[in-house]
Amino acid sequence: MDNLSVYELMWLFLSYSFLGWILETVFATIKERKVVNRGLINGPFCIIYGISAVLISTTLHELTGIWLILFAAIYASVVEWFGGHLVEKIYHEKWWDYSDIKWNFEGYVCVPMAAVWGVLGYIVVKFGDSLLLDLYKLFPELLMHIILWIITGCLIADIVFSSIIIKFEGKGVDKIIEANNKFTEISLKLEKWIAKRINLRIDKAYPKSSKVEKKEKDKSVFARGCDFYKIALLFFIGSFLGDVTETIFCRVTAGVWMRRSSVIWGQFSIVWGLAIAIVTAMLYKYREKSDSFLFIMGTCLGGAYEYLCSVFTEIIFGKIFWDYSKIPFNLGGRINLLYCFFWGMAAVVWFKICYPKLSAIIEKIPVKPGKICTWVLIIFMSVDVVATCMVLHRYDQRENGIVATKQWQIWVDDNYNDARMEKIYPNAKNAN
Repeated sequence: MDNLSVYELMWLFLSYSFLGWILETVFATIKERKVVNRGLINGPFCIIYGISAVLISTTLHELTGIWLILFAAIYASVVEWFGGHLVEKIYHEKWWDYSDIKWNFEGYVCVPMAAVWGVLGYIVVKFGDSLLLDLYKLFPELLMHIILWIITGCLIADIVFSSIIIKFEGKGVDKIIEANNKFTEISLKLEKWIAKRINLRIDKAYPKSSKVEKKEKDKSVFARGCDFYKIALLFFIGSFLGDVTETIFCRVTAGVWMRRSSVIWGQFSIVWGLAIAIVTAMLYKYREKSDSFLFIMGTCLGGAYEYLCSVFTEIIFGKIFWDYSKIPFNLGGRINLLYCFFWGMAAVVWFKICYPKLSAIIEKIPVKPGKICTWVLIIFMSVDVVATCMVLHRYDQRENGIVATKQWQIWVDDNYNDARMEKIYPNAKNAN
């Protein structure tokens, strides 16, 4: 599963999305006592199943038994949580709600459904992937490539077109037509007919969906609440603080000053920054909860997140950036129980001490300078990440004996040779 091609990943995504649609449709039909199409808008796909299955297939194939079930449950539940909020953001509706089930989280995920995800994830890794990949190889490669692109194109068009229709339904479409005079009366009727059909399709697929009131933003205060700008700035702050924390930790425990940054320019630990941004977005509404609640959530989500980062960096860069094999209670050397507890404690410290103070400081920044500063940082980090990927890719090429022939390869060799890379990433080693 380490060397799956783009087409094989597309095949798994579409296959599991289709199988998820079948499962959801059958379950809903039995429950409602009538045929219910639970596909995404119009097509026969439930992409939450596809995304979850591909994520589980590519990152958890090393695990077995209860660990596979547990991590599959966590990953799929996080995908379901983000999917629910994305639907709410786009359509201002809640298509599914587990609020009446015990141990639910914002109504979008719950423990019983997480257990189902865990079992399905186990089936995917142990049986589903090999069967689907064997089926894929039965057909001519070119034919499968064409079919996959056609289906993917139709799926994307389905999502985009339906979203636009719903977004501009009614007054939105009318204003566009009046302002630009580009649509005839017939096209307007067609738009409204399609919008009506899509809404009826959603109502039938998710009969218990409920409207979510759209909240107006206070534009006089920069990054109020938990909006995009605050999450972005917290990412940069978390990246910097994470790098400082790890550097001091290495000094105290190992007695050496060791660079812990993820990128080649600046002192930023991307793993920490993303963790801060994600946990803030997910647990913002629960920041006033008890320390024990935040500790448990931080421990579980942090451990799953660190494991995912370990697998991801190994697949993309062919390097292992940390290895906990010598620490007791580790899982494949990727995570260990002690550091999972650190994630839990970090969640408590973050929400109870750090976040309130940092949030207040951020909201005092003037609106226009705050937005400009945020976008400058985003552009800088984007360039930094791209440059880092190029440098790491070339680092791996040199170890495999590939000679520099292109201009970018020569530039990297001149500025980031092996000696410098060993200083930048002292713990990096080949995955093989």
